Amino acid sequence: MYAFTLHRPSSVRQAANLLAKSEDAKLLAGGQTLIPTMKQRLASPASLIDLSLIEGLSGIELRGRSIVIGAMTRHAEVADSPVVQENLPALAELAGEIGDPHVRNMGTIGGSLANNDPNADYPAAALGLGATIVTNKRRIAADEFFTGMFETALGADEIVTKVMFPLPKKAAYVKFANPASRYALVGVLVSKRGREIRVAVTGAGANGVFRVTAFEEALQRRFGPKSLDGLSVPAAGLNSDIHGSAEYRAHLIGVLARRAVAAAAG
Repeated sequence: MYAFTLHRPSSVRQAANLLAKSEDAKLLAGGQTLIPTMKQRLASPASLIDLSLIEGLSGIELRGRSIVIGAMTRHAEVADSPVVQENLPALAELAGEIGDPHVRNMGTIGGSLANNDPNADYPAAALGLGATIVTNKRRIAADEFFTGMFETALGADEIVTKVMFPLPKKAAYVKFANPASRYALVGVLVSKRGREIRVAVTGAGANGVFRVTAFEEALQRRFGPKSLDGLSVPAAGLNSDIHGSAEYRAHLIGVLARRAVAAAAG
């Protein structure tokens, strides 16, 4: 490691002020991405702002027809939450499949969304469920939050404080995981809430998570796996690496989408 300044603010306001004033500062939530990249010298921030001492940034509660999750809530807490398991089991199952026990007990939902790793699971949850990301300044719809690989709509001194998930009538998440990292080679979340159908894909897009409108339109006519027969996603614009070609990922999207619809409908 190398020399850096560690700040441990006690409020979101203090953290935001430090973020605005500190040169090349990074927020430290769960640290499951930031710390490894620092060890590999892929990131070298002059300051780290640790959010762990700020009260009120974690917790899960049901508010009306939405589940509200604090940004510092650990993946394991989401997976084990009776509130999530009862009201939004697809999200509990998704959280339970993230990484390994160490990652699930340290990583946070806010850190995952703010990092927007193209292979992460939570971006698919937010986009596929139509979540709202709440910051210290505003509310951002998931459709507007993710702007590219490792990029979001967050401003320079903006901090995610909580995430609001509207409860769908039906939802399911299916992923094909890398056997070593458990990252999604491809992951698909499908949800139905009223007349709104969402199909979100992670792990495949060169620019990160995205929706498949052709699948959504077909499922609006009839919500069942057969509605996706004959439909596919073009390989152009998809990731291609040692783990799978763009064509392979395109095929997986169709397969996993049908499985997710079948699981949600069942």
